[in-house]
Amino acid sequence: MDATTLTPDMIVVLTLLGFTVLLFVTEIVRVDVAAVIVMVLLGALSYLPGLGGLIEINHLFDGFASNAVISIIAVMILGAGLDKTGLMSTVASTILKYGGTAERRIIPIISASVGFISSFMQNVGAAALFLPVVSRISSRTNISMSRLLMPMGFCAILGGTMTLVGSSPLILLNDLIDTSNLDLPADAQMEHFTLFSVTPVGLALVLTGIAYFVLFGRWVLPGSTTKGDGTSGQTMNAYLKRLYGLKADIVEVEVPEGNILLGETFSDLMDVHHCYIIGSYFQGHRWIAPLVTTEITTPCRLAILGRRKVIEEMADIYGLEIKPNLDIFAEEFAATKSGVAEIVVPPDSQVIGKTAQDLALRKTYGMSMLAIHRGDDTMSHVEHEDHEATRIGKVPFRAGDTLVVHVLWENLVRIKKGRDFVVVTTDFPQEELRPQKVGWAILFFIISLSLILFTDMRLSLCLLTGAVGMIVTRVINMDEAYNAVGWNTVFLLASLIPLGQAVQMTGTAEWIAQGVLSVLDGWPIWSLQAGVAILATIFTLIMSNVGATVLLVPLAVSIAIASGGDPAVFAMTVAISTSNSFLIPTHQVNALIMGPAGYRVVDFMRTGGIMTILFLIVSLVMMNIVF
Repeated sequence: MDATTLTPDMIVVLTLLGFTVLLFVTEIVRVDVAAVIVMVLLGALSYLPGLGGLIEINHLFDGFASNAVISIIAVMILGAGLDKTGLMSTVASTILKYGGTAERRIIPIISASVGFISSFMQNVGAAALFLPVVSRISSRTNISMSRLLMPMGFCAILGGTMTLVGSSPLILLNDLIDTSNLDLPADAQMEHFTLFSVTPVGLALVLTGIAYFVLFGRWVLPGSTTKGDGTSGQTMNAYLKRLYGLKADIVEVEVPEGNILLGETFSDLMDVHHCYIIGSYFQGHRWIAPLVTTEITTPCRLAILGRRKVIEEMADIYGLEIKPNLDIFAEEFAATKSGVAEIVVPPDSQVIGKTAQDLALRKTYGMSMLAIHRGDDTMSHVEHEDHEATRIGKVPFRAGDTLVVHVLWENLVRIKKGRDFVVVTTDFPQEELRPQKVGWAILFFIISLSLILFTDMRLSLCLLTGAVGMIVTRVINMDEAYNAVGWNTVFLLASLIPLGQAVQMTGTAEWIAQGVLSVLDGWPIWSLQAGVAILATIFTLIMSNVGATVLLVPLAVSIAIASGGDPAVFAMTVAISTSNSFLIPTHQVNALIMGPAGYRVVDFMRTGGIMTILFLIVSLVMMNIVF
């Protein structure tokens, strides 16, 4: 078939491309629904007379079994498994430790970390692994997910340009060079690129992406950011005050060496100053809801819940240092790990008639009791205008009592399974972490990564090996694995794959490429290279980056030879530019982050439009400097 001749198949494919872009931009329907509609239309039209070449109908749904889609499913399960062990929460805590709660400091740390990881593994894998990390950081800092996920996702894509194994097009580059060399004379043969040949270019792109979001993020990123202290304190404070007339903050204090409180019990301090000691730290050991009979040892840190003014007065009396924010206890008292809950004593409970001290409530159930609500009366340690302070630890429980407690969510899940209390609170993370499985999780993640780096196995099989390993070793069960998969992302990508195949199989892609390049004929070498980069950018938005690379590298090499340019640089231009995919959510990473952050297509067009231009400028300049 003459690729320069426009055929009916090509006209239909071009029409479908325009229709797809229209649905994406207008968002008349959700983007995943739009993708399914286009796939169905493509299949239905292929049955019409004269249009049998649109798509092989028996392969219309092959996208659901494609390497890319299966890889995404597997990497989502891997990420969920690592998260289930609490490892991702630890990573989030480490980032917060060095980045604080400021958006301008957190974004560079997240983006640089993801960019580095994606230089050695598929970018969608790096993005999926950091998705739970960003979710936890968002919860602890009150920074909207929409402010964090796009920088993370874009830098994951950019990181794929840092090594020759960072993205599929770069992995293919040397093979495509070998194929092109078969048609070139001996003096024009291209040499292979090494693993780190592209590193200067990729590093410049990652740094550009980070700088872009740090300097202009406040204007180009969707959503808004709300400052927080990284704890659940503000939410808890408002809740207690609204329902029970209590006002309380979580404050971390340091008790210095040899302080006069040495030897005093937590109960003594709590009774005198009407507060709650809900956490203690001594010699590297941390206790949440410690026993009230515990004696104070120095130096130590205490997490105290109460009125901040009272805690400040207490600190002045005893010479304690109040920390500006939670430090040692930032992880445990983050909103994702703990908070205030209400539990009711049922009529058949075995705790009726017993006190919190009788039950050793903190030791037995791992919760600190803040108040008892009985009838119209509220009893608590904290004095209030409506009620006096009460030693609630010595108040016998009655059927129907509502206990207000501060508790780790994982402890509340266990309490919910028992019969002594009925948990009224429902809006809390009810996942049960499995820190004892962290060894298995890390082992199978390393196995998957090693298979990717050191074998020729398909990416999807490498990742599924690790995912299945985590399921078999019960790091994550099958139901949790199903829930971990973002099915909207799966349907979006799987449904668009047939359209990309139709663009290539019908000759539409080659027709577009030859038409554009014929316009550029006779232009200076640098403009021809820019034209190739722009063409690769456009193609990667409407078809797979692998397909775009395979199609355009031979054309780019031919143009370079004809114009006197370096064919190897032109080939690399194509391989790198197929990562310039920020305008619409057709790239796997963009599809992955779209749902959790609530992005719309216009968000990608606004923020990604500038990033696309920056990518073109920086990559072209760096390639000409380095090569």
